[in-house]
Amino acid sequence: MVLIGVLVVIVGFALRVNPLLVVTVAGIVTGLLAHESLYAILSQFGAAFAKDRYMAVFVATLPVIGLLERHGLREQAQRLVANIRAATTGRILNVYLFIREAAAALGLTSIGGPAQMVRPVVAPMAEAAAEAAYGHVPDHVRDHIRAHAAAVDNVGLFFGEDGCVAVGAVLLMTGVFNQCHIHSTPILMGLWALPTAIAVFIVHSVRLYLLDRRLRRLLSNGPTASSAQGEGVHA
Repeated sequence: MVLIGVLVVIVGFALRVNPLLVVTVAGIVTGLLAHESLYAILSQFGAAFAKDRYMAVFVATLPVIGLLERHGLREQAQRLVANIRAATTGRILNVYLFIREAAAALGLTSIGGPAQMVRPVVAPMAEAAAEAAYGHVPDHVRDHIRAHAAAVDNVGLFFGEDGCVAVGAVLLMTGVFNQCHIHSTPILMGLWALPTAIAVFIVHSVRLYLLDRRLRRLLSNGPTASSAQGEGVHA
């Protein structure tokens, strides 16, 4: 009977009811069927909100980023890069990779992300660098640059956060090792993650260098050549 709460969620989502209302009703129904008092149910809601209150900050950032983007955030990022003559697509992404990986190693995992940084800032800057160097950039090349921008964010976060002793993944691995009677501490886990993070940074930097060479080959001869070699950009 307790699983009726799951049915409430399924029916509510199928009827396109407000998700917050659906989840709240499902939680109350589940608690009542489990013979919990209304006070206990509300207490659990409050405890969960206090524990995961950082999610409210994350949700609040999305409208803010949307407003900034609507009022010219992407255009300002593109204009900034266009004035830097030494900037290339690979170099910009390489700088962001370093910042993302170093910040994640310090536990600052929320300063980047696809919605907060990649779409409104990093990808436009990388595209602007290509446009400043070669002029017109075809859509298939633009998509390839955006894919690399998203990959940089993902790689930097994934391999950087293991260097922070307070990240849940590190604590989980430490707990598993201790259960298997293998002595380890979060500090040791973080230290052993550093060589991997450095190696990944070097390998991905080479990939970004090759990206610059690929863009130069595709775009230096104009849009006609780049369209003819559209399939080669995915190699």
